[in-house]
Amino acid sequence: MTPDAAVALELAVQDVAGVAVAASVGARRVELCTALGATGGVTPGPGLLAAAVERAAAPPSGTPVEVHVLVRPRPGGFVLAAGELDVQVREVEAAVHAGASGVVVGALTAAGEVDGVALRALVAAAGEAEVTFHRAFDQLADPVAGLDALAAAGVARVLTSGGAARCADGVEQLRACAAHARGRLGGVVQVMAGGGVRVEDVAALRAAGVDAVHLSAKRTVADDGGPGGGGGSGYEVTDPDVAAAAAAAVAGAAAVRR
Repeated sequence: MTPDAAVALELAVQDVAGVAVAASVGARRVELCTALGATGGVTPGPGLLAAAVERAAAPPSGTPVEVHVLVRPRPGGFVLAAGELDVQVREVEAAVHAGASGVVVGALTAAGEVDGVALRALVAAAGEAEVTFHRAFDQLADPVAGLDALAAAGVARVLTSGGAARCADGVEQLRACAAHARGRLGGVVQVMAGGGVRVEDVAALRAAGVDAVHLSAKRTVADDGGPGGGGGSGYEVTDPDVAAAAAAAVAGAAAVRR
């Protein structure tokens, strides 16, 4: 990213309404997933994906938004068990066939490095669609070497909190990753800051040189499902006010850099 380039906004959404919110505030992309708060996000079903792609192409307000699909069939760690790569390849192919602009994947070796074999298979399955490597990246001991591995595999983007629980605490690593991606890697891998992002964090993240900011802008709706429906845990939705504030912060931070 050049110093005067506009930063992109990506929202993690879990329903069609969230896609509409993202479009209305001018987000460039959504990461479509489910069970975000409970698991960190898993793969959405085919019905939700189809409806989300339709809504993203013709939103009620705003401009069309790209749909990037999280491919993570289960919660837990990112070392793939036997048979899981085949499942993920099929999920990637299905997402692209359904009209997704990109997929969001991640795989690590037992040694804590990027699983290059799995990643190349997933990139190949995506074809012309963009591939983002998700926050499995934050478990790497050597993020710079990780960026090199992503570039070699043809990954377009990495989502990272800078190795911290929250982006605000990982700014220096984000800065180092962004500098390496722009410098030695020539910008072939974008660095997207995500993980516990608050609106007030955006200016510092943009100043670190990241290409994009990712957040969920979510709130919980109270809705008691009873003993067979999760009790009173309710469900998560995209908050239009938080999303709009995030978009304004991203636009404001970009303007400062121009």
